[in-house]
Amino acid sequence: MAKKATPATSTYSPSPTTRKTRPPIFRSDDVDWVRPDGRSFHQCRPAFFRTGAVNAASGSAYAEFGNTKVIVSVFGPRESKKAMMYSDIGRLNCSVSYTTFSTPVRGQGSENKEFSSMLHKALEGAIILETFPKTTVDVFALVLESGGSDLPVVISCASLALADAGIMLYDLVASVSVSCFGKNLLIDPTLEEENYQDGSLMITCMPSRYEVTQLTITGEWSTAKINEGMQLCLDASCKLVTIMRSCLKESAATVSEE
Repeated sequence: MAKKATPATSTYSPSPTTRKTRPPIFRSDDVDWVRPDGRSFHQCRPAFFRTGAVNAASGSAYAEFGNTKVIVSVFGPRESKKAMMYSDIGRLNCSVSYTTFSTPVRGQGSENKEFSSMLHKALEGAIILETFPKTTVDVFALVLESGGSDLPVVISCASLALADAGIMLYDLVASVSVSCFGKNLLIDPTLEEENYQDGSLMITCMPSRYEVTQLTITGEWSTAKINEGMQLCLDASCKLVTIMRSCLKESAATVSEE
């Protein structure tokens, strides 16, 4: 009997020093080309938000962007456990973790310290820390399923969870990323697209205040491409924050009816 071929969805992890061969996901005609999930270059995945996902938390939110699923819990403000001198501003702690079943390679769930630090930087500028002096707000983000653009989804979801917890914010924070494929920019990339990208750009901003709280760029970008990528992310962030506000309004309306 002939041996069956190995499935294409094998969980093989190549050596970091070996560059992956990019699959033919692009067509020769750029005009009619669509991405593997059917989207155009500048089309984001449908976004779903829900607050109050964790009853034991001060505030929480659940976000789903395609196959990317994230839940964020906020605890506090509460007295800091660390002995420290009186401070006029509060303290923010952030943690981003992955479940053991969130990625194709099972059993690799753990805290992502780099993402935890980036989440902290993205949120810190949006929180009015002066409203809870000498206390701490803890933000715990858990990636249930990694489907691409994980960090932007985590940041947006965490902002919604903070608002649900009643934490005073200058504005909601929305985050969007783009991947660079040669001359093309793909917004809100999936995990497959991120694996073969030439570079990435992520913007976190407060749309109502026209302020960017974080900008992250990897790979080689021309000035023109950076400007194009930033504009794409900023435009998408304005639309995303509208969805986030609608979620908060629906949640408030539901509470008032109860």
